Amino acid sequence: MGWWTKTIAIVKENDPAARSTLEVLLTYPGVKALAAHRLSHWLWEHNLKLLARMHSQFWRFWTQIEIHPGADIAPGVFIDHGSGLVIGETAVVEEGVMLYHGVTLGGTGKDCGKRHPTVRRGALISAHAQVIGPIEIGHHAKVGASAVVVSDVPAEVTVVGIPAKVVRVHGKKDDLVIHQIEEEREGRYYTSKLEQLRDTSHHSSEL
Repeated sequence: MGWWTKTIAIVKENDPAARSTLEVLLTYPGVKALAAHRLSHWLWEHNLKLLARMHSQFWRFWTQIEIHPGADIAPGVFIDHGSGLVIGETAVVEEGVMLYHGVTLGGTGKDCGKRHPTVRRGALISAHAQVIGPIEIGHHAKVGASAVVVSDVPAEVTVVGIPAKVVRVHGKKDDLVIHQIEEEREGRYYTSKLEQLRDTSHHSSEL
């Protein structure tokens, strides 16, 4: 299937209010923002970066959705409502992902390179969730509304809260498995923070 076919199909599949293809094309700001991003991203990839930024800002004004032209977004992504949604420069969003209004796929600090999240196939990120840093949201994972996610989320789990914690695995509440997953997540998070501090200290010593 082509880009338009996949984009319209996922909207109709997940939104019972979508009654026709024409309605989706004319009235869904998420579809407009994603279509505009295709051109912005092409300009960015061809080193027309200022023009890409200007184009993306124009469509930010019309849709209230801000997508950096450097972001890598697959066909078949659904942005529902979308107002206030932000996707950063090095974010990666795979096919089948659903993003709701107010979501941020943001970066941390002033680091260069990969600094925004990767959202794997079929994941769902609910309204106003903040997903921060070069972390990964696993395939078919679910992030609850207003959650703040600062560490990797495994595939097929549900996380909620600030900071986000696992509450379901494969849709079920299994306390033992959840405890094991949370221990692993915390370990990886603190290990990555120690590595960042080490790198910062090393950089400072060279100045």
